[in-house]
Amino acid sequence: MTGVPAMVLTGVGAHLPAQVVTNDDLSEVMDTSDEWIRTRTGIRERRRAAPGETSLHLAVEASREALKATADGATDVDAVVLATMTPDRRCPATAPDVAAALGLGRVAAFDVAAICSGFVYAAATAQGLIAAGTARRVLVIGTEVMSEVLYPTDRNTAVIFGDGAGAVGVRAGPPDEPGAFGPFDLGADGEDSDLIRVDGGAGRAPLTPGRPVTRDDYLVMDGRAVYRRAIPTMAASSRAALARRGWAVDDVDAVIGHQANVRILDGLCHELGVDTARSVVNIDAVGNTSAASIPIAMAHAHERGAVAAGDKVLLTAFGGGLTWGSTTLTWPDLPIA
Repeated sequence: MTGVPAMVLTGVGAHLPAQVVTNDDLSEVMDTSDEWIRTRTGIRERRRAAPGETSLHLAVEASREALKATADGATDVDAVVLATMTPDRRCPATAPDVAAALGLGRVAAFDVAAICSGFVYAAATAQGLIAAGTARRVLVIGTEVMSEVLYPTDRNTAVIFGDGAGAVGVRAGPPDEPGAFGPFDLGADGEDSDLIRVDGGAGRAPLTPGRPVTRDDYLVMDGRAVYRRAIPTMAASSRAALARRGWAVDDVDAVIGHQANVRILDGLCHELGVDTARSVVNIDAVGNTSAASIPIAMAHAHERGAVAAGDKVLLTAFGGGLTWGSTTLTWPDLPIA
């Protein structure tokens, strides 16, 4: 292989906690209903981690699935890049613990924090490692236990988010190989960073001896403002990623967007001029899993046959920061774990 190598998808995997929380379950603890949630978000149910089940545990299981389903049978990894907003500990990062649990040895391992755009940022980082020759094979993970930062009766957040993890294996390869990712488009606008936030436990609201738990320790989101920003920003980022790949919108066979709200996914398709039938949707069963959203959707799309070898796929996300990112890939011929 000559020139700068591309990043090629080799396997996908996902893992969800066992506990299912339905909309009816939530209506018993807050002022909401199944109809209210479904019509506004498209969500029917989401998963909740069991006590003691952390982002580390979910990431390890999703990674095992991705490695088990590697197209070329190889399970060696040179680096682990993990995206999460709910790490096991503030220090150290979760990625080294994942690498140790998987028995990967002394590989590079670190976390990326870009909230709901985290997986796209992590994948872009992996592409950079591969292009630079620092790593040949990388495990890219998105993992979240969002339930730990949800205020139990806040229907702006508690009805939307779920727990889960997704992982993909990638390796160096030629840019014309099936599975090759194209260039990434990434961006951020810190002027509106307060739209999605958890202030407690950090510099703005530090832990102090005897400090009680407050509302600052839980996720706050201005859903309406996020909705207004998400669709045009994701559409512009998607167009930029497609242009850098040399693809037209009409070339896209499948859109795998961050699963934040089905109305956002539909709005994105309308903004791009893509039939909503080409949009991969699994938010109804898993909710918004933040950084884990896109890799879980990739794994589910593969399992259900929503994507096939040779399909041209667009990935796009928008989330806290505010951050966003998009990229493209041709779907390879992958086994199902």
